[in-house]
Amino acid sequence: MTRLRCWYELRLAAMLLVATVLTGCATTVGNSSPLVIEKQGAFAVGGKVLANADGTTLHCDHGMVDYQIPPKPRAVNLLMWHSASTVAWQNRWDGGEGYQSIFLRRGFPVYLWDGPRVGRANWACTELTLAPALGQDQRNFVSWRFGREYPNWYEGTQFPKDDTEALNQAMRGRYQEFDILDNVQLEAEAAAKLIDKIGPTVALTNSAAGFRAQLVATKTNNLKAIVAYESVGYVFPQGEGPGSKPSAFGPLEIPLEDFLKLTKIPIQIVWGDNVEKVATFKATLAQCKLFVEVVNKHGGHAELLMLTDLGLKGNTHLPFADMNNVVVADLLSKFLHAHGLDAYVH
Repeated sequence: MTRLRCWYELRLAAMLLVATVLTGCATTVGNSSPLVIEKQGAFAVGGKVLANADGTTLHCDHGMVDYQIPPKPRAVNLLMWHSASTVAWQNRWDGGEGYQSIFLRRGFPVYLWDGPRVGRANWACTELTLAPALGQDQRNFVSWRFGREYPNWYEGTQFPKDDTEALNQAMRGRYQEFDILDNVQLEAEAAAKLIDKIGPTVALTNSAAGFRAQLVATKTNNLKAIVAYESVGYVFPQGEGPGSKPSAFGPLEIPLEDFLKLTKIPIQIVWGDNVEKVATFKATLAQCKLFVEVVNKHGGHAELLMLTDLGLKGNTHLPFADMNNVVVADLLSKFLHAHGLDAYVH
């Protein structure tokens, strides 16, 4: 074992020990104890009702959420918002415990969200065209940063690359998405209504969901923080963006008055490994750095967390589903504690 590797492991072990002490909970590696749930359920939020002249109707464009609440919960909810499917929050790539169970064990009410027209909320108020997207599996392999090109895996990847069933589940664990700017706004509106309904909430997002959560912050006072795993879109005050044409993946310029609402909450954007090996991710990371800079310039509290800076290697585009997801979860617990977001209901 090299001195550098020893230094990384000692540094990471010390950091995680501090996180565990601060949060008052042990990490959950190999945890086989029963999950204790006081209440669980599901409900729809937002949407419209279309009506014909004869009085027949269609409820559509709503979001759908399911939730689990432990006994004696913490006061702030965790809203897990995917850009693939809710399965990514429920399981690790190999089927081990995902963030849903990890943070339920840590005392948080956990909500899994499907925005309008996505997943379980797929009744749309407009006509949609769906067609088989042959080649999507190979695009997933690259865009989720399992490897540079299918089937060539990155060395040390935190995906169980020798587990064929894990890859099968990953490729099947994705919804049809409607990545247009109108849908971004539609999802943000519905999520804001959800957060107003359930109360103080931290949004945990992945990929394109991070862009939507930034807009949610302009629509509700109950969003208390955003932790975005590799957000691929960002908002900026008018005149302060990178100048690119707005799209479903950002950037989007909004009035300064709205943008300033993002400066009232802590924001952490987490990135995994091998980012520099994919041109699109290199460009997105540059936009991320600009977003953090602009938020903080206006008095905000945004930070960029590169997992590689902490000695974590091989993380994919979905670090919360990787084989080391408990270590990544411990970093989230540390962030929540640092910002007073892990208190229990009195």
